[in-house]
Amino acid sequence: MENRSVDVVVIGAGQAGLSAGYHLRRAGFAPGAGFVILDADDGPGGAWRHRWPTLTVERVHGFHDLPAMPFPAAGPDQQAAQVVSDYFEAYEREFGLPVRRPVRVKAVHPQPDGRLDLHTDRGRWSARALINATGTWSRPFWPHYPGRSSFRGRQLHTADYRGPAEFAGQRVVVVGAGTSAVQLLGEVSAVAAGTTWVTRRPPDFREIEFTSEHGRAAVALVDARVRTGRPPTSVVGVTGLPVTPEVRRLREQGVLTRLPMFDRITPDGVAWADGRFVAADVILWCTGFRAALDHLAPLKLRAPGGGITMDGTRVVADDRIHLIGYGPSASTIGANRAGRAAVREIRALLAPATVLD
Repeated sequence: MENRSVDVVVIGAGQAGLSAGYHLRRAGFAPGAGFVILDADDGPGGAWRHRWPTLTVERVHGFHDLPAMPFPAAGPDQQAAQVVSDYFEAYEREFGLPVRRPVRVKAVHPQPDGRLDLHTDRGRWSARALINATGTWSRPFWPHYPGRSSFRGRQLHTADYRGPAEFAGQRVVVVGAGTSAVQLLGEVSAVAAGTTWVTRRPPDFREIEFTSEHGRAAVALVDARVRTGRPPTSVVGVTGLPVTPEVRRLREQGVLTRLPMFDRITPDGVAWADGRFVAADVILWCTGFRAALDHLAPLKLRAPGGGITMDGTRVVADDRIHLIGYGPSASTIGANRAGRAAVREIRALLAPATVLD
C-alpha cells in the first residue's frame, strides 16, 4: 500500500491522461515526485483495451497522435484495441511516465491545509492539484423502461459486446442512434435470425464531408453547455453520423430500417403503445456512457443544472481540479489540447511566476 504526497495526481491513463503526463514532464514536474498517473486498468490502452475484437483500425472514426509521438502505421484489418494499447504502452515507456496500475481511486476529499486527499484501493495519495481523465467507458448508461427486469432473454450494453458470433440465430433488438449502434447492428445482422433497430430520435445521418470547421463548431456547442453547468452532450452527438460506404451497404440491405422507441419491455420482447410487438432473445443497449466522476462527489462540484461548471479544463468551483476528456475535450484531438491547457493552468496556480512556453 502506497501513501505518497505529490504536486499533481492524474487519474486515468487514456489519451487525455497520457497527454497530461507528457505536458507535466515538459513543464518540469518530476515523474514520481512531482506527479503520478493512477490508472484503474491492468495494462495500457485506456478504454481502447476494452473495445470489441471486430473493431478494426479501418473502422475507427479517426485517431489523433499523442504529443511528440506519431501514431504507428497499422494495417486496416488490425484490431484497434491491440494497436492502440501497444501505442500507449510504447508512449508510457518512451517518456518515462509514472503510471501506477491497477489503482482505483474511490474518493477525493478536500483537506484543511488546501491539499486533496485521494483514497484508493492501494493506499492514499495527497496532491496540490488534480487532473481527472477518467473518461466514460466505466460508466455505461442503461435507460430505464417499464418491464426491463421481466425480460427473460439477455440484455447487454456496448461495453459488454465482444463480437457477433454469440448472437447467431437469435432475434436481437438494438437500441441507440449513435455510431456504435450502427456498427454493431451491421455486424449482428449478418448472423442473427433477425434484427430490429429502435431509437428515441431519428438517426442524424449526414451526407457531407466533415471538415475541421464542422469539428470546431461541434466542440463550441458542447463547450457552451459545460460553461453554464449543464451536463455535456457528446461531440459525436453534435456532429451526427457520417454516411460511409458501410452505411450505404446496410441501407441497401434494409438493415437500417428504424423504429421509434418502444414503450415497454415484456418477458419475450418489446412492445409499443399502439399494439406493435417484436419478439426478442437479446436487447443490445447502445445507449452511450456518462462521465465517470463519482469519486469526485465529496468535492461537491456539481452545479444546479446537474453538470459541472467549467472554464476550459478548470472546474469553476475549485481551481485545483481540471477535467480533461470531458465535454468539449472528449475526443482524441481535444484530449491532447486539453492536457496541455490543464498543465499550463496548474503550473500557474502552483508557481504563479512561471509560465509555460
